[in-house]
Parts: sequence; structure tokens; C-alpha cells
Amino acid sequence: MRLSIKEIAVFGMLGGVMYVSKMIMELLPNIHLLGVFIVAFTVVYRQKALYIIYTYVFLNGIFSGFAAWWIPYLYVWTVLWAAVMLLPKNMPKRVQPIVYMAVCAAHGFLFGTLYAPAQAILFGFSFQGMVAWIIAGLPWDFIHGISNFFCGILIMPLVYALRFAEKNV
Repeated sequence: MRLSIKEIAVFGMLGGVMYVSKMIMELLPNIHLLGVFIVAFTVVYRQKALYIIYTYVFLNGIFSGFAAWWIPYLYVWTVLWAAVMLLPKNMPKRVQPIVYMAVCAAHGFLFGTLYAPAQAILFGFSFQGMVAWIIAGLPWDFIHGISNFFCGILIMPLVYALRFAEKNV
């Protein structure tokens, strides 16, 4: 999968936009646009969206530290990318917004559960300890899922804007 110079520049900037958006929204715990960006970028760029996602992941490590919290980022965002990749490309236009919003929300609801195995391994939790960690995080996952659903309203406008920009540049 070769990238053009234009793609390298655009994907780097989009990864940076993801990082900056997260930093701006950190005042609101578990409310961010990362799921929106990942879904939209995956719909538009398909496999190449991984370059954007991992640019974001590595920016997080560079600016916030490559610590234990960062390791699950190596796979947790890829799960959302993979879920979108499994969706049919030719979905009817009227169902696309709700399907993408639902997938984005599901990732938010499952974020703590997806994150937990790495934490269990890194910190030596037993299975019961991992389950307790997941249960303790459920209120945050609830906020994450609900906010991802409502922020998901922005997915299709972002998809249209990206496609327009791709066509006209």
C-alpha cells in the first residue's frame, strides 16, 4: 500500500487533528470526536485510514508518554476501524448515518472491556480483577457510548467533506 506525497501530508494532518481535538475536549471526560474521525476516515480511506489512526496513537505517546495506559491504544482504536471495514460499502444512504452512529456508540460502550485485557496483563490482574476493573469503569463507558452516539451525527457530514476535498484537490 504505497502512499503519495499528498496522502502522507493529508494523513499526517488528519492524525494531528485527531490529537488536537482530543486535547481540546479533555475537559469533558470520555466525550471526544475520536470515534467520529475513525469511522469517517475508514469510510473514505478504507485500509489507508490506519495511517491516520496510528499517527494519532503515536502523537499520544510522544506528548503524553509511552506508559502502560498507552499500550492498549495500539489495538483499541483498530477494533473500531475493523468494525467499520466489515460493514457493507453499498449500504443504502438513508441507513448509513444510524449504522455508523451505532457502531461508534458500541465502541464507546465496549471501550473499557476492550482496554481491560492489556491492563490485566500489564498489572497482573486475575480474571476476577479484570472483571472488577471493567465493572468499575461501566459508568465511564456509558458516558463514552452515549456521547459517541450523539457525536456520530457528524460522521456523514465529515465523510461528504472529505470526499469533496479528495475530488477537488
